[in-house]
Amino acid sequence: MSQCRSLLAVALLAALCGCRDKEYAQPALEMQPHARVVEAPARQVEPPPPPPSACPAAMTLVDGEHCPVVEHKCLRWLDPPGKWRNFRCAEYSKEVTCRAPRVHKRFCIDTDEAGATPADPRPANHVSYKMANAACAARGARLCTESEFEFACEGEEMRPYPYGFKRDATACNVDREDVVTPNKKAIYDLRRKVGEDSQCVSPFGVKNLAGNVEEWTTRDRHELHTKTTLLKGSWWLKGKHNCRATNGGHDDWYQGTETGYRCCADAKQ
Repeated sequence: MSQCRSLLAVALLAALCGCRDKEYAQPALEMQPHARVVEAPARQVEPPPPPPSACPAAMTLVDGEHCPVVEHKCLRWLDPPGKWRNFRCAEYSKEVTCRAPRVHKRFCIDTDEAGATPADPRPANHVSYKMANAACAARGARLCTESEFEFACEGEEMRPYPYGFKRDATACNVDREDVVTPNKKAIYDLRRKVGEDSQCVSPFGVKNLAGNVEEWTTRDRHELHTKTTLLKGSWWLKGKHNCRATNGGHDDWYQGTETGYRCCADAKQ
């Protein structure tokens, strides 16, 4: 009897410790610890490169429709009746008439008058047309044409002054008193530093296109002038100082305290 009990106990123990039916067996994968999930690093997306500039450094792009022949109407003259009565306009009408078909222009122009250095931050002066032409060519540029200067100054709305329709003697280096020596043989050097007249800016962002130094340009409208070498922008005297004013009274060798330059170049497509 005791032997039977022993055999029964052994059988029971074997049943408890033995293998279970396959339907109750757990998959081997679930018996293992879960694997740690590692996220892949985010892909760094490089920003697209900036589009290539149409103009060299220190130049501004001028692009638009230029009117070759403009008719402005002065509403109020600055000077009293007399010799200079119709010389300087205090305010122009904003109703401007274009008297010729517009011409598309796209070019680069120096943002500032040329020739300033760390030692002398004023633009270069005592520059002749020949000197200015050579200086621009050495940079791979050229002198601006008369119409390029005008368009850079007035923009598509045909402003008479680079900053607008009302004359402002404080915006640019203009209308200075006592600009010549008592004997009338020399001009006082009253140039200002490049960038000093922060309000003297055209619609395209070009600076000092009125006043400071008078700048050499090349004639491209032969019906208006006889000389190829023209000065634009005037200087610090009491002049017209509008974008269309032109000085055709000097040859290509003339240089003075008031004469400077800036360069233009063809814009990249």
